[in-house]
Amino acid sequence: MLYHLAQLLQDFYSGFNVFNYLTFRAILGVLTALLISLLIGPRMIRKLTQYNIGQTVRDDGPETHFSKAGTPTMGGALILVAIGVSTLLWSDLTNRYTWVVLAVTFAFGVIGWIDDYKKLVKRDPKGLIARYKYAAQSVVALVVAIYLYQSASAVETQLIVPVFKNLVIPLGPVAYVLLTYFVIVGTSNAVNLTDGLDGLAILPTVMVGGALGVFAYLSGHSVFAGYLAIPYIPGVGELVIFCGALVGAGLGFLWFNTYPAQVFMGDVGALALGAALGTVAVLVRQELVLFIMGGVFVMETVSVILQVGSYKLTGKRIFRMAPLHHHFELKGWPEPRVIVRFWIITVILVLVGLATLKVR
Repeated sequence: MLYHLAQLLQDFYSGFNVFNYLTFRAILGVLTALLISLLIGPRMIRKLTQYNIGQTVRDDGPETHFSKAGTPTMGGALILVAIGVSTLLWSDLTNRYTWVVLAVTFAFGVIGWIDDYKKLVKRDPKGLIARYKYAAQSVVALVVAIYLYQSASAVETQLIVPVFKNLVIPLGPVAYVLLTYFVIVGTSNAVNLTDGLDGLAILPTVMVGGALGVFAYLSGHSVFAGYLAIPYIPGVGELVIFCGALVGAGLGFLWFNTYPAQVFMGDVGALALGAALGTVAVLVRQELVLFIMGGVFVMETVSVILQVGSYKLTGKRIFRMAPLHHHFELKGWPEPRVIVRFWIITVILVLVGLATLKVR
């Protein structure tokens, strides 16, 4: 909105031309979302506490988590508000990529909100029944995947293999739709599984989101894309505003979510943020790089799959508890140690992902 206002005003004062620069608007997106989070956060926490919307804790979980019972939850709504307002203020609202990623993010946020509402307000321990949750996620992801394929150029339907300069795999309609579906739904649920300790999920989300913003900017710039041998996708650079808003909102939320957490994001935040990362990765054609940079999310998901599969097949568990972060807690690692070490792993993996831009 303010971007379009600046477009009108630049005819009267040339200084408003600065708003044409994606990097400038991305910085404004970060700062706006951060400010919104910091300003609204305390009030939201008080409201959640007032309405007794608090965390429930598993009886079979680590004993250190029992003190978390009652901590305000559904704070992910704060992140979505900050992202939405900041993106709408500073983005080019005629850009279809911006609307696609916003639509997916808020659609998954609604699914998560319903699940949280049933668990925390209606006191239904099952929340939104799993098959209904996955069905809703699947419908959103498939609709978006079909839309993207039908509106895509040839370069937007290729699978880019990192490291190998000229290795691209053309995807037909079925392969493209299935890949997009699994990336969006898979990342959404992977972030949700990781969201089990104070700040554990949000900072990796911020780091991966920021790195995807770099890919978006470079892919939308013909010179940089040509130099780095990555797909040039006109208009996709506008996603750097969304990614900046995600970074700012995430950092603002971390202010309250850091150990010991004053608020948890809940499914409304985790499902939405995961879907946002998956959608941006699809739009900039970096699904495999997302797999690398989001290695912590992958580890957490794989640990659950292995644990469930092993128990069903052999009656034995591989880990003391899944997801993986609980395994290390039960081994005696203090919660802050688990969190910070997972953050460090994410920093390394994000750097590896960014390095694929030049290692070809």
